[in-house]
Amino acid sequence: MDTHLISRSRLLFVAILLSFFASLSVAETPDDPWEGYNRAMFNFNSSVDSALLKPIAKGYDKIVPNPVQKGVSNFFSNLGEISNLTNNLLQGKPDGVATSFFRFVINSTAGWGGLFDVATELGLVEKEEDFGQTLGYWGVGAGPYVILPFLGSSTVRDTGGLAVDYANYDPVEILALGNKEELGLTVLEIIDLRASFLSAESLIFGDRYTFIRDVYLQTRDRAIRDGKDKASKKNETSDDSRWGEETDSWGEETDSWGDIDEELNTI
Repeated sequence: MDTHLISRSRLLFVAILLSFFASLSVAETPDDPWEGYNRAMFNFNSSVDSALLKPIAKGYDKIVPNPVQKGVSNFFSNLGEISNLTNNLLQGKPDGVATSFFRFVINSTAGWGGLFDVATELGLVEKEEDFGQTLGYWGVGAGPYVILPFLGSSTVRDTGGLAVDYANYDPVEILALGNKEELGLTVLEIIDLRASFLSAESLIFGDRYTFIRDVYLQTRDRAIRDGKDKASKKNETSDDSRWGEETDSWGEETDSWGDIDEELNTI
């Protein structure tokens, strides 16, 4: 049986389980009505991480030189431009579509398959988007906060978006490799991602669960608003940043191609 079909079936099964267990939980806060379940899953994920993933990530970080780690991160980030392009298109953001397209082309060629982020050096800053952000952009509410098994923080909306992203443009699957090679790249991507969070752990204080939850919700909210505050987002006219309008950022002094202030610092 196709391994991709099995993986997607498991993801659907997990979503069904989440709905069941969440219905048994007791409300704690407006954004986190399923806190009882979430804390239990958070502890489970933390145990798995402490026993397996974190030690491997530490070993990877210690053994693999920083330039090589950067190259690996760039490689997977470049594959992610397919998702960025698609979701920028779905949100009607021509500047984002163009940026994602040219970043992929430039980094895939001049950047040796994405190992080097040449596009950023040229002023093309990544405009990271996913289907959860697309849903939020068009007004779909986040829904309750939820901790997914192994995957961590999410919301009902973002979980649905994650399923769509994975089913339609899984970065590793784009390479059309054999099952073993694809599994190897997926494992490498997970380890590299986990290693990138090691230095950020020192920033966590107080209740670890609450801290990570609040940071996740605030970061996602800001990402959906493209870094704008709520007041400015609300006051935007409906034709802002649409195709062919004068407010398009192409060629303006505030052109986002060279604007690094839009990048979010997350943990």
